[in-house]
Amino acid sequence: MYRMQRPAAVAGTWYPGDARALAAAVEQHLADVTHEVAGDLVALVAPHAGLMYSGPVAAHAYAQLRGRRFDVVVIVGPSHFVGFSGVAVVPRGGFETPLGVAPIDEDCAQALMRAAPIVREHPTAHAREHSVEMQLPFVRHLLPTATIVPLVMGYQTAETARALGDALGDVLYARDALIVASSDLSHYQPASTAAALDGVVTDCVARFDADRLQDALEARPDHACGGGPMVATLRAAKLLGAKDAVVLEYADSGDVSGDKSAVVGYMAAALGTFSKP
Repeated sequence: MYRMQRPAAVAGTWYPGDARALAAAVEQHLADVTHEVAGDLVALVAPHAGLMYSGPVAAHAYAQLRGRRFDVVVIVGPSHFVGFSGVAVVPRGGFETPLGVAPIDEDCAQALMRAAPIVREHPTAHAREHSVEMQLPFVRHLLPTATIVPLVMGYQTAETARALGDALGDVLYARDALIVASSDLSHYQPASTAAALDGVVTDCVARFDADRLQDALEARPDHACGGGPMVATLRAAKLLGAKDAVVLEYADSGDVSGDKSAVVGYMAAALGTFSKP
């Protein structure tokens, strides 16, 4: 039986490798966020670039966790390095972080594997992958007692996104769970082009329309690197009773670097049933 204690792959480069420095960086990003939705939170969408670049946007998603608790956080990200069919899960062990090991919810992971045969062990897919890891500084800081289920989607077909979304809806229905879709938006376009491409995605999310997002991704896969995880998360959130979707923030890497000639787009969003102001 493979038991993975996955070492952090990008600590010390993409985010601080020291616990105190990392907690301070996360808290600084969170301190800049004032808008919080009221009501039942089911899922978040957050970017996964280096903390300096996408942290200000990710904080708008994770600020929604202040004052809330969840037993398990299911993180769904894309595979950047390994091509494969289906979804790779690490079903036991934990992910090392400067803020302590994030333990894996073995029962939940096994239930997902039973619910969807496309979800299976594939340790190589997780070894270098940052899309799940980049969510952990916020998760560990805000939900230090929560377990995780780390999922990496391979080829982002409509069938895979649909099957994963349905399985998440089935398995998480009776659990106190949060889903996080890990995705950046368009890559290395001029800011004006990026804004147009990214606007298609933010509109689909704001409309809570998984099918429309899937159609957009099939027409232009470069809309988002984690489009499949977003589609699966939208489907699952609706199955879990979410009725509302709110795009909380949008920005691009040029807002930090100052270079608007080739940017990466970032979005933060929340899915749930929210009280209207």
